[in-house]
Amino acid sequence: MRRSPSFHLQLLFVLLLVPTVGALAADDAKPTPLKQPDERYKADILLVVAHPDDEGAATAYLARAIDEGKRVAVVYGTRGSSGANEVGAEQAAALGAIREIEARQALSQLGIVNVWFLNGKDTASQNVLQSLSTWNHGEALQQLVRLMRLTRPEVVLTFLPGTFVGEDHGDHQASGVLATEAFDLSGDPVAFPEQLAGPTKRLEALLDNLRPWQPKKIYYFADADREDLFRELGPKYSVKEISKTKKQPYWRIALEGYLAHETQSKSFGDTLKGMSDAALEKLITTEGYWSDSLSFVRGKSLVGGAVTGDIFENVTSEPIAFAPAQAEAEPKQPDLSVELAGPWSFYANFRRAHGLNHLPHPEPPEIALQVGTTLVIPLWVRNQTASEQEITLTPNLPAGWTLQSGAGKFSIGAKHTAAARIEVNLPATTEAAKKNDLRDITVRAESAGRTIGTVQLRVELRKRALPE
Repeated sequence: MRRSPSFHLQLLFVLLLVPTVGALAADDAKPTPLKQPDERYKADILLVVAHPDDEGAATAYLARAIDEGKRVAVVYGTRGSSGANEVGAEQAAALGAIREIEARQALSQLGIVNVWFLNGKDTASQNVLQSLSTWNHGEALQQLVRLMRLTRPEVVLTFLPGTFVGEDHGDHQASGVLATEAFDLSGDPVAFPEQLAGPTKRLEALLDNLRPWQPKKIYYFADADREDLFRELGPKYSVKEISKTKKQPYWRIALEGYLAHETQSKSFGDTLKGMSDAALEKLITTEGYWSDSLSFVRGKSLVGGAVTGDIFENVTSEPIAFAPAQAEAEPKQPDLSVELAGPWSFYANFRRAHGLNHLPHPEPPEIALQVGTTLVIPLWVRNQTASEQEITLTPNLPAGWTLQSGAGKFSIGAKHTAAARIEVNLPATTEAAKKNDLRDITVRAESAGRTIGTVQLRVELRKRALPE
């Protein structure tokens, strides 16, 4: 059958139109959204502490921050398996399992549910290096960087890393060290890169698909007796103000959270029963449990603001670029020298490496020890000369303190750094343990008839104290 020219033109139009319509349909298709980080775990504040109940050092402020709409997450270094148990017979790992639940219950009273543990082991000493070792430092740091990238905090709160007369728990110090290191590493795209790589197949068990995250500020709270060292170094918040949501003073919220740790606080809680609100407030805010205000030391702010300004001053929800730590140069040492080693030299290097030389630290260095124990004074002896040198170490001790070992003459090879130690027997009488009675110990190093250095350490004797 013969077709008219108009029919052929219509058919050609239809054939040309079909692919055009299909192409338009493809262009108009709704794009598939790529997955974003899980907002359920986004935090404004990440608190990093050592043991369940350590959060009590900051809960009066955390309750205030939650009132202001801030999201809070918490990381514990250990489960507290070496703590006391005032409720039952459980100890060790079983006690740690209980204390984990207590911690979650205490934090849930504040509305905090995002809580993690680093699997560190409790370490009963004042030496941060021992705690870092028993926590498996590298593994703990890797995990904390992972959690920082997961929670993407704007602000990090943690213990002040340093040695001070006070409780001075090595685990507390370790949490501050790790939090500082993670603050400086979590935004680094080449730090723990396996956390940043995406999976290449389903059910990938090794690659996290996280993104680098740079927190904006880090603040510390001190585990020390002296408050003069920390005055005006950060913001201060009253614990007596009334919570907008709970209609209680912030100190009371902090206290109720602490009492949820029954294995640690049952006897203390029993003493509070029947006390009036006025008596409770006096006990808690003026007699040594909490003061009437909570102070912080500003470690770093990458967004400026006043040192004593609000913790969230200048903080917005916009991500910021990775800011590598600005390390400071090590001061030049004489060719032949001696210096205090152990945690004291570590912290001097730590502050320089992380750009934190402004952080408070006592001079001379200090520690509180139990009567009848042994004081160990660790030393680094450096010889950068071209020949072997002879040195003499001479301690000067308070009356009643006796030298156990470590004094005398020693030789040290050329271009070599060697460890030495002075061991001192402390008085065994409780009369020697007077609060705030600090005794100075010096160790003089001589070579060829001249003094090459003097090390000083200040010690307070106590009836009870953690081991050195």
